[in-house]
Amino acid sequence: MTSTLERLKTNVENALVAAFGEEMAGTDPLLVPASNPKFGDYQSNVAMSLAKPLKQKPRDIAGKIVENLDVSDFCEAPAIAGPGFINFTLKTEYLESQLATIAGDERLGVEPVEHPQRVVVDFSSPNIAKEMHVGHLRSTIIGDSIARILEFRGHDVLRLNHVGDWGTQFGMLITYLREAFPQALTTADALDLGDLVGFYKKAKKRFDEDEEFREISRQQVVKLQAGDAEAIRAWELLCEQSRREFQKIYDWLDIQLKERGESFYNSYLPQVIEELDKAGLLVEDQGAKCVFLEGFTNKEGQPQPLIVQKSNGGYNYATTDLAALRYRIEKDKGDRIIYVTDMGQATHFAQVFQVATRAGWIPENIEVVHVPFGLVLGEGGKKLKTREGETVRLRDLLHEAVDRARADLETRLKEEGRSETEEFIDRVSQGVGISAVKYADLSQNRTSSYVFSYDKMLSLQGNTAPYLLYAYVRIQGISRQGNIDFQNLGENRQIQLQEETELVLAKHLLSLNEVLQTVERDLLPNRLCEYLYQLSKKFNQFYENCPVLQAEEPMRTSRLMLCDLTATTLKLGLSLLGIKVLERM
Repeated sequence: MTSTLERLKTNVENALVAAFGEEMAGTDPLLVPASNPKFGDYQSNVAMSLAKPLKQKPRDIAGKIVENLDVSDFCEAPAIAGPGFINFTLKTEYLESQLATIAGDERLGVEPVEHPQRVVVDFSSPNIAKEMHVGHLRSTIIGDSIARILEFRGHDVLRLNHVGDWGTQFGMLITYLREAFPQALTTADALDLGDLVGFYKKAKKRFDEDEEFREISRQQVVKLQAGDAEAIRAWELLCEQSRREFQKIYDWLDIQLKERGESFYNSYLPQVIEELDKAGLLVEDQGAKCVFLEGFTNKEGQPQPLIVQKSNGGYNYATTDLAALRYRIEKDKGDRIIYVTDMGQATHFAQVFQVATRAGWIPENIEVVHVPFGLVLGEGGKKLKTREGETVRLRDLLHEAVDRARADLETRLKEEGRSETEEFIDRVSQGVGISAVKYADLSQNRTSSYVFSYDKMLSLQGNTAPYLLYAYVRIQGISRQGNIDFQNLGENRQIQLQEETELVLAKHLLSLNEVLQTVERDLLPNRLCEYLYQLSKKFNQFYENCPVLQAEEPMRTSRLMLCDLTATTLKLGLSLLGIKVLERM
C-alpha cells in the first residue's frame, strides 16, 4: 500500500510541473508531518525554497501550486499559512478506508521494497577466549534490529559475526597454556570459559613484561598462520569452547548470526597486498608495507600511513578488514555493506574504506557504511564497570535484569493479591528483563552514549519496554474481559472515527510505513522505538476517553478494530526490535 506521504509527494511534484514547467520535475516538495495538529497533518515548505530561483513571493508560489493540485480524494482543501506554508489535512473517510485496508493484513500495508538489495550486516563480533561484555551489547542489539527491519522490508540480509579468532592473542595464549595448563590445548572443555579468560589476562601480562615470552608467542603465531597441525588443533579447541558460550547468550537474546571470523580471510591476505601494489598504492616505510592516507596526518602533520603488512611479514586488522570488504563485494555480492561497531573505530573504518575506494574495489553502486554507537555508561556518567573496575560481563548484566524483573513482578502480584504459577513468573520475568535491556539501548540515538539504569528501564511508566508491553497486554485483557475474538468481529465490521483521540490514533497507525522507510535509510532504530512509544501513549489516551466494551454498536466493533490494529502494530514493531510480546504480565 502506497503511504500517504508518498502519495502526497507525487501530487505536489505533479502540481509543481503543471504550475512552473518541466524544469520543476524532480523538485523535492519538502513535505513533512505537521509540527502542530492545528496546521493539519502534513506541511510543504517548498514555496519558500523556490522564492529565489523563481523570483516570486513564497505565498504567490504556494497559491499557484495549490491551483494545480488535486488531492480532493484524500485531503481537505489545502490551506496556505504564514509566509507560504501549504498545510494538508487528511479526510476522515480516507483514514477509515485506509485502516479497513490494513485490518487483517499481517504486514499492515507495508509492502516489500520494489528493488531488494543484498545487504551484509557485520555486528556483535566478540573475541575468542574472552567473555562477551557490556561493550558487545550495543553492537549485537543494534545490528540485530537493523537486520530485522531490512529483512522485513524485503532485502536479502547476510548477518555476519566477524569474530576475533586470529592473531597475536592466540600465540600468546597457546604459549602460556602450554606451561600452565597443557590439557586445554589437547582436550575439549578442559577449562571453563571464565578460567580461560583468567589465563588470557595472565598471558597478556607476561606478553607485556617478558621479552622472551613475547618472542615465543610471535613464533607461535607464525606456526598458526603456516598451518602447523598442533597449533591449529589448540586453536580449534579454544575457539569451539568460546563459540558455545557465545551461543548461549545469542539464544537468550534471540540473535541469529553466521560466524565468519578473522581466520576465514587468512588465505586472502597476500592477495590484498598484491592488489594494493598493482594499484600503485603500496609504499614501504621502515620495513612495513603501507598506504599513505589522504586527509589523515600524524602529530608532525605528515601524511598518516595505514600499515597493511608489518616489517616482520605479519598482517593486522586493517589487512583483514580490507580482505573482508573485498570478499563481501566480490563473493557475497553485497549491494550495501553495514558495519555496526563503537564510535572509537570510526577513523579505522574511514581509512579502510578510503584505501578500498582508491584501489577500485568499491563500485559506485555499492554503499559501504559504518554505523557507530556510543558508550554504555554507569550511573555516574562514567564507563560502566564492576565495583572491582572490571568491564561488566554481558551474562551478568542480563541475569540481573531478569532477577530484578522477577522481584518487581512478585512484589506487584503480592500487592494485587494475585496467585500465578512458577512458569508464568519465569516467562514474564525473562520476557520483561531481556526486553527492557534491549529497548533501553535501542530507544537511544545510537550515536549517543547513555546511562544504564535498571530502575528506569524496568519502569512501567515512560519510554520503556514494560510500558509498551503493558499496552499490548491491556488490549489482550479487553479480549479476555469481553470474550472477544479479534479475528471474528463480523462481516460488516467497519471503522468509524468520531472522537479526536480516535483520529489521532488512526493517523499514527497509518504512519508505520513511513517510519520503517526512514529507519531503512538512516539505520536509526530509535525512530521505530519513538513511534511505538507514541503509539502506546495515543492508545492509552484513546482507551481512557472512548469506552470500548461498553460502547453501543457500531462504535463498539469500530473501537475493537482500533484496539486490534494497535496490538498488531505493537507486536510487529516490537518484533523488529527483537522483542516478543506477552499476553499477560
